[in-house]
Amino acid sequence: MPLAGAALAPVAAKRLGHNAAWPLSLFLLMPFFVFCGHVGFPVGSSISGGFAWIPTLGVDFTWRLDGLSLTFALLISGIGGLIVLYSGGYLKGHPGQGRFLAFILLFSAAMLGLVVSDSLLMLFVYWELTSITSFLLIGFDHGREHARRAAFQALLVTGGGGLCLLAGLLIVGQAAGTQGLGEAVRSVAAVGDHPLANAALVLVILGAFTKSAQFPFHFWLPNAMEAPTPVSAFLHSATMVKAGVYLLMRFHPLFGEFPLWQVVLPLFGGVTLVAGAALALRQTDLKLMLAYTTVASLGLLVMLTGIGHEKAIEAAVLYLIAHALFKGALFMIAGVIDHETGTRDITRLGGLGRAMPVTFVAALLAACSMGGLPLFVGFMAKEEIYGALAVTSLPFLAAFAGNAMMFAAGFAIAFRVFLGRKAETPKSAHDGPVLLMAGPAILALGGFVAAMMPGILHPAITSPMATAVAGYPVEVTIAAVPHISLPFLLSLLTVACGALVLIFLVPVRNAMARLLDAIGWGPDRGFDQVVAAVLRGAWRITRVLQPGRLEVYLTVIFAVVAASLLYPLVTRNELPAWPSFAALQVHEAAFILIAAIGLAAVLAAKSRLAAIVALGIQGFAVAVLYLLFGAPDLSFTQFMVETLSVVILALIMTRLRLDIHDHRGLGQKLLDGTIASACGLGFMLLLFRAVELPFNAELTRFFSDYSKTVAHGANVVNVIIVDFRGVDTLGEISVVTITGLAILALIRLRAAPSGRTVNDPDAGEGDRA
Repeated sequence: MPLAGAALAPVAAKRLGHNAAWPLSLFLLMPFFVFCGHVGFPVGSSISGGFAWIPTLGVDFTWRLDGLSLTFALLISGIGGLIVLYSGGYLKGHPGQGRFLAFILLFSAAMLGLVVSDSLLMLFVYWELTSITSFLLIGFDHGREHARRAAFQALLVTGGGGLCLLAGLLIVGQAAGTQGLGEAVRSVAAVGDHPLANAALVLVILGAFTKSAQFPFHFWLPNAMEAPTPVSAFLHSATMVKAGVYLLMRFHPLFGEFPLWQVVLPLFGGVTLVAGAALALRQTDLKLMLAYTTVASLGLLVMLTGIGHEKAIEAAVLYLIAHALFKGALFMIAGVIDHETGTRDITRLGGLGRAMPVTFVAALLAACSMGGLPLFVGFMAKEEIYGALAVTSLPFLAAFAGNAMMFAAGFAIAFRVFLGRKAETPKSAHDGPVLLMAGPAILALGGFVAAMMPGILHPAITSPMATAVAGYPVEVTIAAVPHISLPFLLSLLTVACGALVLIFLVPVRNAMARLLDAIGWGPDRGFDQVVAAVLRGAWRITRVLQPGRLEVYLTVIFAVVAASLLYPLVTRNELPAWPSFAALQVHEAAFILIAAIGLAAVLAAKSRLAAIVALGIQGFAVAVLYLLFGAPDLSFTQFMVETLSVVILALIMTRLRLDIHDHRGLGQKLLDGTIASACGLGFMLLLFRAVELPFNAELTRFFSDYSKTVAHGANVVNVIIVDFRGVDTLGEISVVTITGLAILALIRLRAAPSGRTVNDPDAGEGDRA
């Protein structure tokens, strides 16, 4: 349905304007309600379907819904429907709104395909589709250089990770003996015994880290905030960046017991968590603050997945759901503030609570969930996080520091923007229309409502999802009502530290700015340096391999051809025996002699035109030999080719200003002659060797048997060309056509004596002559 919606979006936007968002949102909300109908199936079970796509390779187009894929499908379709509505209000009057809505729906289709796919290769196909569609969305405002750079950067980083993922998936499929995703992740013993198991693990992690912006690949996500706010709210909080987390959760039953998994994920996840949360405090742009807290949240999810015991899995599941709700709401709120006030610089905002009461309430609810306050899903997640990490040291410290800083960032948006003295803004502040406000209000309120119904949330969503991630039955039981315990006390301490950071936010921001200035270099700058180095290297290699001289290209090509023909025959001792010419007829020898005379004429020719004409002598002699050996159709083709070649080359010689005589020196002539002789010798020896082998008549019988019955043609050669090899013939025709056009272009662009081309309308008759 999202694909159908994407096809209709441009037409709907043209006819209905921004109101097209209402019907187009149904293309995601209807799948959302379909997925809701599958909520509540027994923990650990799943439903699946599909069909054989490439049976000979064992590749199936299959899908499977379990607790993990169903939760993601609900988030993608539900939040996606709200984003479509939000886009209608946010881009009202924009000339590219139809294109934007089509891109959003295309991306939604790719994400849904990714999370429900039960095939390793189909998972990769949808993975790459998310990269391509996100490139289109990030670069939507392609008139701005920053948007183009951000889109290119995101595509390059995630595309490179995708190639790593492909290699990892191929290894996993080979080791498991299946291309089915569900079967592969259950093949723990088979994959674990494979010699490339650790290599597959690293490749899968690289794919996930690039997609989910883990250190040191975290830099592309904040830069992607160049995209319109609906993109930020959807791709970079609830969907695309969570694809990497989904991948790690999906493969956790397979790799979860690997020591490398248990070290790499907590280490890099913890670093990403702390770095992202600290960088968020440095920002003054609301979207960048939220972007860096998203980086931090993704790090937290990766760290919990890597720790991998039951409590950590429960915490990861709860936090993923909570994050999708509060971060999607806060991104949309940032867009509403920007849309209705004309700025999203937190230093230029304040006192908007009275002018934007609905926005303020939604922001406050989302911040409460983000800060982990009681009665919200975020509180439940934080309790489980501390319950899982209280017995560890470094992961706990990372989680504590990251949560405190994210608390400060979330409430900075809720308090500093809406409370205090009212600041003057470029536009008169007010709440947005329904299209803008529906999404953030529903998501912010959802974080509270879901927490108030743990008896529905856990059996329907969190327990099945945790079971799918863990690989064994897991029951989530935590409630949103606080009770005295170590995790609750740690939550209170987090709130206190976060409030302290919030109070001193400006000094903290300034301190972070000074620290970053002192460090100077960062991964973002490193990306530019790597790209620049690659381009410089490519330029230098190109200067060597492609100097712009045709004779160099031809010399290299024919030298490689000669080496490819002669080297295997000589090194493998497969030189053929010299054939006997006892059966050669006099008239056959005569035409061979004519061909040799033609060759001598080419070598002795004093002008290029004479050499071209002499070259045709050999071709006509060979054509007669074809005729004598019973191949009239091939002989006719050879006659036509030789005739046209001579005519076309002669025409070119008369139209292009080339030297009449060959001015190559003796050394160049010897080199060219040696290479030409080696090519001729190589082809001759190869043909002699081929005819020594027993003739395999299988293809002959095939074409004889089926040319008449299948292709309905009596001429076997014609049937082969136009039926059995029809696509190949079409390709040859295309090559000839393109070559002809290139020759025509060369002739038409010939420079006139005055420096103008022959088609210059200002050229005189003398110039054209």
